[in-house]
Amino acid sequence: MDHTNSGAVHSSVGEEANYMDQAESKYKHIQMWLQRQSLDPSNNQGTEFPHVPKPPCKPIHRPRRLERAFSLDEKHWRRRLKTSKESLMDPDEMGSSSGSLQEDSTPVDGTVNISDNYIRENTFDTSTDNVESSSHDPSRNLVKPSTASRFLGSTVTSNGKLRLTRIKPLQTLPQMELDITSRALRTSNRIDADYKDYRESTSQLQFLRQSTSETRLDDSSMVCNHCSNDSMKSTYSLLTPIRSKDVRNRSYLEGSLLGNGALLGAEELDRYFPERRLGIFIATWNMQGRKELPESLDDFLLPGDDDFAQDMYVIGVQEGCPDRREWEIRLQETLGPHYVLLHSSGHGVLYLSVFIRRDLIWFCSEVESATVTTRIVSQIKTKGALAVSFTFFGTSFLFITSHFTSGDTKVCDRILDYKKIIEGLQLPRNIPDTNPYRSNSADVTSRFDEVFWFGDFNFRLNKERNAVNSILQKNLEKDMSQLVQYDQLTKEMNEDSIFKGFQEAEIQFLPTYKFDIGCDVYDSTSKQRTPSYTDRVVYKSRQKGDIRVVKYASCSLIKTSDHRPVFGLFEVRIRPGRDNIPLAAGLFDRELYLLGIKRRSTRQLQQRQAARNQKTSSVCNIS
Repeated sequence: MDHTNSGAVHSSVGEEANYMDQAESKYKHIQMWLQRQSLDPSNNQGTEFPHVPKPPCKPIHRPRRLERAFSLDEKHWRRRLKTSKESLMDPDEMGSSSGSLQEDSTPVDGTVNISDNYIRENTFDTSTDNVESSSHDPSRNLVKPSTASRFLGSTVTSNGKLRLTRIKPLQTLPQMELDITSRALRTSNRIDADYKDYRESTSQLQFLRQSTSETRLDDSSMVCNHCSNDSMKSTYSLLTPIRSKDVRNRSYLEGSLLGNGALLGAEELDRYFPERRLGIFIATWNMQGRKELPESLDDFLLPGDDDFAQDMYVIGVQEGCPDRREWEIRLQETLGPHYVLLHSSGHGVLYLSVFIRRDLIWFCSEVESATVTTRIVSQIKTKGALAVSFTFFGTSFLFITSHFTSGDTKVCDRILDYKKIIEGLQLPRNIPDTNPYRSNSADVTSRFDEVFWFGDFNFRLNKERNAVNSILQKNLEKDMSQLVQYDQLTKEMNEDSIFKGFQEAEIQFLPTYKFDIGCDVYDSTSKQRTPSYTDRVVYKSRQKGDIRVVKYASCSLIKTSDHRPVFGLFEVRIRPGRDNIPLAAGLFDRELYLLGIKRRSTRQLQQRQAARNQKTSSVCNIS
């Protein structure tokens, strides 16, 4: 504090002491007067005063000199805490008599307003007379030139306010980070940028998030498109916003040809499948009518060398177990809560089950099924075909599982079974054909975009048992060309006698028929059947290159039947759909889902309890 302010404080303190002395002297005179009045009987006739006056209260003295002693910073922060506009406009709240706070606190030109109190503190004389006169003389509120010269480059307005010019930085300020939301997102999601897996996980999902943000957000109304998109994705789900006028006017079931906002349109497809590729697991297994099921189907449906599960699982069974429901529950238990049973059909001992991820059931059409019996007597349903068809987005699928005539030399009968199946399956019925100009009424496989045919085709190797055994003893590993050259199905497909237009991936596994139950030894009975590739998976597509084979193998760990399961992993290209496709409305077998998940949870609890008991058990070793 300067000498001027210190002198003001001392003078104000002296005045307050003199004032206290004068008040005490007046109080003594009043007390003496009261005593004389009480002793004089002529004045009050010996009676006491009913009301004794109290001395005047001590006045609260608030010298203006002390108020000026507050620092500028304290006053500045007090004013900043007044966030309400009404409090800033009230002169009693801030103690401003000039009404300067009623004006805009942020000028357009970017200058800073200095309050009148601060100007008076730095310009006026500190004596009492000057203070009193300044409160009555408006001309003394003007800033003196000597004081204004302290602020370099400052200007004085007509009402006595001092405005500072804009402060320029000494050097160029650092550029602001574009991704302003990244630090907040990492804090809210408990993600550390230095974590070793952070960059890898973000790079893998970058293409999905980028495609999502570009199709759904309006960039014209955002200051920073990239930052706003990240904020939207972190705050809301990946679901596309629905416009109110679409909800009012559209039925979503007719009249749209790949329009914007279609439930099966391009926007929705790109959001879930940026590369427009669907992963499908196709499996076939001849269970030989065994009632006993494997203890675990993990090695069958979820191979250990596959890092990720598929989007869709289609399992066909020939000569299935007597209890079909039990088989489906076991499938649900193995696949877990992420998958639901979209459709299941049976034709005698032929079973076909279609599982799909829960979040994809909304994009499936109604599922249609059909059956064909290839036996002479139609009541015997051990041989024939079972087909299921539906549309996923804008791509139509047909899945056929079949069991052809058995016998080493009955190739013609198997060809006749094939022709009877493609002519007898009446699909689709209610679902519109995606390309009717390329359809053939005599061939069901020509009426769908993607066709998968799998089952026990019963085609054998045209080679004697001893010759086949000698080839198997050579440790072929994955090169099975020496055996495939004798395969009946391969020969007929090359001659277009069967499965015209179909393809099969390269066979790199051992023959799947015929094994002794519970071991890896081929038929050791007196019949000495020749090992063969009877269980196969073939595929066909309207557009070349729509189906890509990822894996084609057999499961050698399932040994409860004389056949080994065969499966294939495929990537299928899918296209946008139309709103006139009758949808399945998210229907699935809820009862089966609950039973499978309950069994799965019970099994996991039992495994944990067994592991806990094994750790706590003690073993005594005798040496």
